[in-house]
Amino acid sequence: MTTDAMIRTVGVHKGYRSGRVETPVLFDVGLEVAGGEFVAIIGTSGSGKSTLLNIIGGLDADYSGTVEVAGQDLSRLGDRQLSAFRNDRVGFIFQQFNLLEHLSCGENVALPAIFARRPDGEVVQRATEALDRVGLADRRGDLAANLSGGQKQRVAIARALYNRPQLLLCDEPTGNLDSTTGRQIIELFHQLNQEGMTLVIVTHEPRVSTTAHRVIRLEDGRIIDDDVASPAGPTEEG
Repeated sequence: MTTDAMIRTVGVHKGYRSGRVETPVLFDVGLEVAGGEFVAIIGTSGSGKSTLLNIIGGLDADYSGTVEVAGQDLSRLGDRQLSAFRNDRVGFIFQQFNLLEHLSCGENVALPAIFARRPDGEVVQRATEALDRVGLADRRGDLAANLSGGQKQRVAIARALYNRPQLLLCDEPTGNLDSTTGRQIIELFHQLNQEGMTLVIVTHEPRVSTTAHRVIRLEDGRIIDDDVASPAGPTEEG
């Protein structure tokens, strides 16, 4: 693994088994993502995009091959070590915001603290800083149920940033957002990337993929294209 690689996969194969029948999803996937890259993974529905993202993020350990993230071979980690690794090193953002709507914005953002066991004062400070980062510090005490879709996604991003991860993995993060709000989220992703964070975003939307620095295309579980892009810029719709 090169010293500046954030992600490296070698010969990754994944299938889902029903009885004696295995339905393959990923075939011999090998890729390397350097620290600080902004990568979009595209492809048709069922091409294996989300499955690959889950494997890279340590959410799915049922695969063959090698996956290294931030210098760590994920296959060598036990369940508790893998959970700690995800909590400390990786931020996740999904199309469904996955907020607990009966909790406040601040409480939702601070959920990773349950695993990190941080002191109460630090928990509040970090949650406030993360919400300020996405422009919602003034909504810290509001219930998540009372937010708009765009605000909910911003809270989800703040939660992903709570532990100051090296890597941000996003699965269709603008899929439920209108064009204006989606553009604002894309701009925020670019700001985070400019500050040194590595971003890998699964998307079917040109407004996201055309602003990435590199675009990887999956079809039928295989990488068929891997190009350094000429980004259109975060304010372009693509």
